[in-house]
Amino acid sequence: MTADDSGAGPREADIAPRETGAARGEGDPARTDGGVSADGTATRTGSRAAGAGAADGAVNGVARADGAGDAGDDDTIAIRLEQLILGADRRYTPFQAARSAGVSMELASRFWRAMGFADIGQVKALTEADVLALRRLAGLVEAGLLSEAMAVQVARSTGQTTARLADWQIDSFLEGLTEPQDSGLTRTEITYPLVELLLPELEEFLVYVWRRQLAAATGRVVQAQDDAEMVDRRLAVGFADLVGFTRLTRRLEEEELGELVEAFETTAADLVAAHGGRLIKTLGDEVLFAADDAGIAAEIGLRLIETMANDETMPELRVGIAFGTVTTRMGDVFGTTVNLASRLTSIAPKDTVLVDEAFAEELGRTGEAPVSEADAKAAAEAAAGGAGPLPEYRFALQPMWQRPVRGLGVVEPWLLSRRT
Repeated sequence: MTADDSGAGPREADIAPRETGAARGEGDPARTDGGVSADGTATRTGSRAAGAGAADGAVNGVARADGAGDAGDDDTIAIRLEQLILGADRRYTPFQAARSAGVSMELASRFWRAMGFADIGQVKALTEADVLALRRLAGLVEAGLLSEAMAVQVARSTGQTTARLADWQIDSFLEGLTEPQDSGLTRTEITYPLVELLLPELEEFLVYVWRRQLAAATGRVVQAQDDAEMVDRRLAVGFADLVGFTRLTRRLEEEELGELVEAFETTAADLVAAHGGRLIKTLGDEVLFAADDAGIAAEIGLRLIETMANDETMPELRVGIAFGTVTTRMGDVFGTTVNLASRLTSIAPKDTVLVDEAFAEELGRTGEAPVSEADAKAAAEAAAGGAGPLPEYRFALQPMWQRPVRGLGVVEPWLLSRRT
């Protein structure tokens, strides 16, 4: 799996929650398709809203309060779980919530859609927390701290990130803990007390991790050379891709494939974090990481190859890394450097790391690797003659044949390895 030619790295559709029809119509706030019109009046529809959080018998991920659906008991339990998680009862229709928050229905709809919530017409399904969230976002705009467009981006990035987190926790965490036990209780009956116990702990942990990540990200921005570098920064960007993954999908059972992907993503994430990099995203058979320092990225790339090679359950891995200007936006990275790293990954031999010329030059500049063996020999002779200390190179670089790369012209890959 490699990046497309858009400069946006791997496809965003692979990592983001599917937008609802309402979310895709964000540019036209009056469009409702059975939701809410710009003036706050409800439009009638014979079907339930589809998309983020909407499911059979549910709207925006909560049970229907009107008793519709085939499983009334399940709906009742779902409503009880919703009240437990949200900590409040349903009190407002969307129009009432917008009015209570002091914002227009149009702006409220934009915020909700950006967060990934489907249009729900004028069902009384919102709580005091929904009103407060609207008031806070609108207040940041009114105070001039955020533009309206930026506030929508904040809503979208938060919604997409937490939607993935919530899905993972339900699919991989709660599901495993709610396996029916010998007690004779059903999974549904076990879920409520389990959520009641876990909710405050998970909430505290989420806030802790977010604050830690915010502190780290703020530190990186403060250390930027200038204002332009805050957005367009020089980074090392790398892709690690499992070889032959498509064949594996045809050969392995779904459960086995899921376990392999989870093991790969977990191992990669741990290695990237442990050595000072940042995991940008995972895409099943591929991970995208970044580092401020080329030496850190080189260590991560080689560690990934070495670790996976020692695991007999894992297929071969290939890594491509490029160094250059990268645009960062909503936690993702974009630009020619990202595309080049992806292309290098696609042409890398099995269990190797290929880097671009700029990456090789950066390793040479920082003294992490000699750009050529002639340079290494000259440095050793100079050290023997008393002209300086003997360089302690960590990595070795071997130039490969120049080749054309689709969309990027002719590039000269370098094979990265440890210096022995």
